[in-house]
Amino acid sequence: MEAPLVVGVDGSEGSLRALDWAVDEAVRHGRPLQMVHASLWERYEGTAPAGTRERPWGQVLAENILGGAVERARNRSRAVTVTTYVAGEDAAGALLRAGRSAVAVIVGSRGRSEMGDLLLGSVGLVVAARSSCPVVVVRGDRDALEARHGRILLGVGEHDTDSPAVRFAFREAAVRKAELDAVHTWRKPAHEPVDHPLLTRGEAPFFEHRAAETLDLAIAAATREHPEVPVRRALVEGAPHRVLTDRSAAADLLVLGAGHRHHWAGLQLGRAAHRALHHAACPVAIVPQHPPEEAARETEGPTPG
Repeated sequence: MEAPLVVGVDGSEGSLRALDWAVDEAVRHGRPLQMVHASLWERYEGTAPAGTRERPWGQVLAENILGGAVERARNRSRAVTVTTYVAGEDAAGALLRAGRSAVAVIVGSRGRSEMGDLLLGSVGLVVAARSSCPVVVVRGDRDALEARHGRILLGVGEHDTDSPAVRFAFREAAVRKAELDAVHTWRKPAHEPVDHPLLTRGEAPFFEHRAAETLDLAIAAATREHPEVPVRRALVEGAPHRVLTDRSAAADLLVLGAGHRHHWAGLQLGRAAHRALHHAACPVAIVPQHPPEEAARETEGPTPG
């Protein structure tokens, strides 16, 4: 069966926004949509009555939540194939498990069990930090959620040469017929000077030139693969977490890569990713990059038999 998009559903306003976004995304990519509800949330909260042996309250609640979600999805688009799944575990674990066979996991910025003063729910943060597939945290204003800007924002890091995040951003821009805003930030270090001909005009041109080379190299292959995507290259002096969050106000989706931690399970979410997940004005996609050992195998090719 074709790999689905997975969306977490708990009946909260945040999950309903994520559901709407997921339906639109499934239509764009021609993918089925799987709704996942974790029934243990209600038991942990201690708000559920005992129910009956025939139909436990958790089952009734899950059926009501998923039934309403299916109806909402069908009202938004009849073109999407929808399946549902009730997981008897915590929400983060259920979504991580479902993500192993999905093209992406989509979650709201806050769920039913999150305190109102949290900027990003714990479930979204855990899933974004540990998923084996891309995770989209749906947040932002109506213009972003309804893709009115016509722009995908890509944060390019030092090691993003033809990375999964770059390819993900270009595919999104292509399917949406949107402009790609590829941004790489640079900063002049405060320590020792560098011996380079460009430094005859000061240090700034050298570091900007090096940033330009990094950006061009990062997106070169994807640009050739998607010549139909208009690309705007931007070199910005400043901290990436501030630059990308500010520019997200004019984007429909912010795409960031996350490297694998050495000797630890999960991904390394940098400062830019953390700030974006809490403060971005549009949905944020966190895309796992190749772990070091996987990248080495790909460059070395198959082992001779």
